[in-house]
Amino acid sequence: MPSYNAPVRELRFVLNELLAITECTDVPGYGDVSDDLVDAVLDGAAKVAEEVWAPLNQSGDEEGCRFENGVVRVPSGFKDAFAAWYEGGWNGISSPVEWGGQGLPGVLGLAISEMAMSSNLSLSTYVGLSGGAASVLMGIAPDHLKQLYVPKMMSGEWTGTMNLTEPHCGTDLKLMRTKAVEQDDGTYAINGTKIFITGGDHDMAENIVHLVLAKVEGEGEGLSAVSLFLVPKIKVNDDGSLAQSNNVTCGSIEHKMGIKGSSTAVLHYDGAIGHRLGPKPEPRAEGEDGKKKKRSSGAGMAGMFQMMNGARIGVGYQGIALSEVAYQNAAEYTRERTAGRALSGAKYPDQPADPIVVHPDVRRMLLQMRAFNEGARALLMWLSHEAVVGRHDGDDERKEQVSDLFNLLIPVVKAHFTDVGFECVNMAMQCFGGHGYVREHGMEQFVRDARISQLYEGANGVQALDLVGRRMGVDNGRPARALFTLISGFIAEQKDEEMAPFTKPLQAGLDDLMATTMWLAQNAIQNHEEAGAASVDFLRMMGTVAVGYMWARMARVALDQLAQGSDDEAFYKMKVNTARYYMGRVMPDTASLKMRAMAGAEVLMMPDDEAF
Repeated sequence: MPSYNAPVRELRFVLNELLAITECTDVPGYGDVSDDLVDAVLDGAAKVAEEVWAPLNQSGDEEGCRFENGVVRVPSGFKDAFAAWYEGGWNGISSPVEWGGQGLPGVLGLAISEMAMSSNLSLSTYVGLSGGAASVLMGIAPDHLKQLYVPKMMSGEWTGTMNLTEPHCGTDLKLMRTKAVEQDDGTYAINGTKIFITGGDHDMAENIVHLVLAKVEGEGEGLSAVSLFLVPKIKVNDDGSLAQSNNVTCGSIEHKMGIKGSSTAVLHYDGAIGHRLGPKPEPRAEGEDGKKKKRSSGAGMAGMFQMMNGARIGVGYQGIALSEVAYQNAAEYTRERTAGRALSGAKYPDQPADPIVVHPDVRRMLLQMRAFNEGARALLMWLSHEAVVGRHDGDDERKEQVSDLFNLLIPVVKAHFTDVGFECVNMAMQCFGGHGYVREHGMEQFVRDARISQLYEGANGVQALDLVGRRMGVDNGRPARALFTLISGFIAEQKDEEMAPFTKPLQAGLDDLMATTMWLAQNAIQNHEEAGAASVDFLRMMGTVAVGYMWARMARVALDQLAQGSDDEAFYKMKVNTARYYMGRVMPDTASLKMRAMAGAEVLMMPDDEAF
């Protein structure tokens, strides 16, 4: 059975030393944060994750969810573990106090989410989707709906979901068939079928609050007709008590490769009563040419995109979380498993063979995983922190910069972290040899669980298209320039030779990224296929450089601590060593990624469709 130890020391390093969150006293939510508070929160959440959630991960996978007589049953122990998370308030660490949260910084909430996902990814999906749905309601629901639904969702009595996908329609929302028809009382009758709904039905809560995308009858056929609706599984009376069923039924659950303890449901809406989130759009006005102007999608869709962006960040973190727990088990195994002798001679002569951790290729795999885990974690937490701090205390230019960086890097976080995270989980299994392929050690479950993160919340190829097709081109490339300027500025500040092993490779990677960006700007305008052909390699290049920027910053902190004679010398030395590994063995990938991106679309588009 695999083990899990929350990386509390690493999280403290990012929160307290890299981001210095205790110094941001003027930022809402940060004022009461102290080192002692951070320690208490991390230690408390770690205890639940390690002792309550992690022991159920493998058994939950083996038992899976069951669909019995129209009811979904979660694995044994899940209901109590779910309740324990909410009773401890771990779901609401960074939610507003007025809705039952603790109002602490969102970046601290991210740290807690990592523990949940590493210890039991299936169980964490129920909490994560519920929190995302509650946040949307906090932001755009009318006050009476907020009062009815949000407190129950924050307490865990009710859960929430996001309903986008249909049997014939995933990414292309304009193909949606689910309909919403307005009723005399201002509610809407929802009819249609949604699939792949995470947590769509289960027996852990009294009610499930679905956020459903549907086309409103009479408002057209395109995206402008799509709006967001709150549709409870069971109707809710005005006093908050439950009424009768709302004609939302679970038709089945999927039998999946992984996350088997997370119910993935097919939901049927048969005249279910829904509440529109956001106002009705204004009638389309005529332009100067006499044609109707395009109607805005309104607050409802904006709320759904808010939830989707949050979900993509959460899914990106899943790549880190599973890579972290897989790495921990692989590192422990390689220190214990003996086979052969070190190439330079026996390292443990008192034993019949050396532990396999002495072998260079095993160390390569361990360092590759560790470099990804720590670098990606730092980037994601930095991005979350910057989005809040920069928008609060910065001038207009600073606010624009952090907004640009956040929007630019969302698809990078989602796709790069889940692609590389899956590669790392596979490496962890490789460290076990044949033992990794059998169920006993739990490594094959991590591989199966990690694979979904590359698919849901927008497949990674779609994220790459989003990056090059939409986000890069905003205001003639302003977001990309913000990233380039930020990294270049940091490199310019590092004058001492001690930082050269980190800044020189980072500069080389940045040069490759900027050159490829220029190539895309020159070629994709003439032939849009060039952008599509280069997109995946370009996204990985940007992810590699962005994580490298974090490693250079972490190396700076670690070197300063060593110079000051820190009592935790071993920790900071390993931080420097891992940074050197990343710059020497990962950052050079940008050169080959640049060549692939610039290879052109012709080799991909030349064959006829029928040739495949």
